Amino acid sequence: MPSPQQARAQASAITSGKAAPEAEVSPSAQLRALFDRPRLSPGQRRIAQYLIEHITEAAFLSITDLADRVGVSQPSVTRFASAVGFSGYPALREKLQSIALGTLAVGAADDNRGNELQAAVDAEIENLENLRRDLADPNVVIDVGRKLSSSAPLTVLGLRISVSLAEYFAYAARRIHPDVRLVTRGGSVAYDALLQSREAGGTWVLAFSMPRHAQETLTAVRVARGAGLKVVLITDLALGPLADEADVVFALGTGSRLVFDSYAAPGVMCSALLQAMTDADPERTQARLEEYEQVADQHQFFLRD
Repeated sequence: MPSPQQARAQASAITSGKAAPEAEVSPSAQLRALFDRPRLSPGQRRIAQYLIEHITEAAFLSITDLADRVGVSQPSVTRFASAVGFSGYPALREKLQSIALGTLAVGAADDNRGNELQAAVDAEIENLENLRRDLADPNVVIDVGRKLSSSAPLTVLGLRISVSLAEYFAYAARRIHPDVRLVTRGGSVAYDALLQSREAGGTWVLAFSMPRHAQETLTAVRVARGAGLKVVLITDLALGPLADEADVVFALGTGSRLVFDSYAAPGVMCSALLQAMTDADPERTQARLEEYEQVADQHQFFLRD
């Protein structure tokens, strides 16, 4: 169970929601709602995409034919059916057939909803709208920005798929913070970095955990907590073992309509925290930015407009 402090932090953290599936009536929309509930692997999303794009034909395929069309194994199709809540492929196919039979009746409406890529953009717009509503009270972000700014060193942790977000944040944070340490490898390498950060006087870690959530991220967060570091977690789940270990959780919607996730809302949250860090110590921020610009000009880091 999380401590009262964690519970308060999580209660005030940013959460996201999904539109009610009842509001979508087209076959493609029904399938997107059906497949959007679980956290599917990239291979399983390939199956989902094929079914969405070829519903009138795919709904009547045998498991062997579907596996061949998608380019996966039959056990992969069975695992996919289980992942989306069915006892097996026959039960899933029965559901697909009931949806497919309604395609002709609502086909024109579905055409107006756009293609799968547009649907992915629509889902991210919804995630950003949820984030915008939650940022109506920016005090949590401002407070976390102050804490990250005051932690020297500041450790940024992101493993596996979360590396890209961690690298972006660390790259920008180094422009305004004197000691940012980026950890993108798990195991003993992460343990060493976290312990050294604490010994050097660090107080906070900013950790990223995007789906699929890595076991080594959970272990690293526990190591950080055990060493006396506090943890801010940016993830997509407000509940679960990772959230239980963190002191502050920002749970943000991720785009899961395509084979690999997209991170519009987590990316904006990174920028919001960086803004809060700049505002926490404006004099240091200005001095460091001016110094960096001088170095950049001297060594011609960037192309001139």
